[in-house]
Amino acid sequence: MSNQNWTVEPITGAFGAELSGPFLRGVTDPTEIHDLLAEHLVLVFRNQNLTHAEHSRLAHLMGEPTPAHPVVPGHPDYPEMLILDAAAGGKNAMWHTDVTFIENPPQMSILVADAVPPYGGDTLWSDTRTAYEKLNPALRSALTEMEAVHRIAPLAYWGEPFDTALTRDDADYLYELSKKQPPIIHPVVRIHPKTGRPSLFVNPGFTSHLVGCSRIESQNLLALLYAHQTQPEFTLRHRWQLGDVLMWDNQATMHYATDDYVNVDRRMRRITLRGTKPTSPTGVVSRVATDPLIAVR
Repeated sequence: MSNQNWTVEPITGAFGAELSGPFLRGVTDPTEIHDLLAEHLVLVFRNQNLTHAEHSRLAHLMGEPTPAHPVVPGHPDYPEMLILDAAAGGKNAMWHTDVTFIENPPQMSILVADAVPPYGGDTLWSDTRTAYEKLNPALRSALTEMEAVHRIAPLAYWGEPFDTALTRDDADYLYELSKKQPPIIHPVVRIHPKTGRPSLFVNPGFTSHLVGCSRIESQNLLALLYAHQTQPEFTLRHRWQLGDVLMWDNQATMHYATDDYVNVDRRMRRITLRGTKPTSPTGVVSRVATDPLIAVR
């Protein structure tokens, strides 16, 4: 299939597409890419080999880049760029949606591969839009009225403490910074600001608990939603090649970086673009959780 300048090849029956044609460094109008991203949620561009400057230019063309991360410093020359170096602890083998522990989570992410293992190190994405649509109608209806608390885990981007390459000083530093991030309340179902389609908006990386539910209700309902969202029918798996650029809609996906490559070099760089406050189908908008009886669990 073709769409103006790009040749579009779907990756799965639910979402994802590989685009070929122009080089991203030469793009001057991002409208078509935004339209394709809203349709497919994950876009793969092979053989792009973007420099740091070209990566930054593309991100500014696509929208407004955020700082690299709320608690992690960015590249010294490109403060919007987060360097994910596996050898320095830059792993994240956990399903998550980027930075949902702030009121305005990123709209989208642009990830560039600088070093990839000869095998392993794949990234998986989950289509939370189709996952929502495939739920039982009664459950869909109930979820549109629900909210969840999202918080940063101190070592969220570096795996479990027993698995991390961070030093003790690094871990202590990140822990202190994480305490400055207030918990956020997001709707469990959010409306996409471009397409108007609903999607699930809870993830194992940052969602703490459901508002107004008992511990048993919250833990088990979230576990059900996570298991549902990560069924093979709602996921795709990307095998990295040098020069790859991946864009994904952070408003209707989760992702997971597999940690199966031991000590082989794997380095990525990511830029996220500023998003809007999530809004539920009933018009409820995300906000800071100021009531400790709601925020703490």
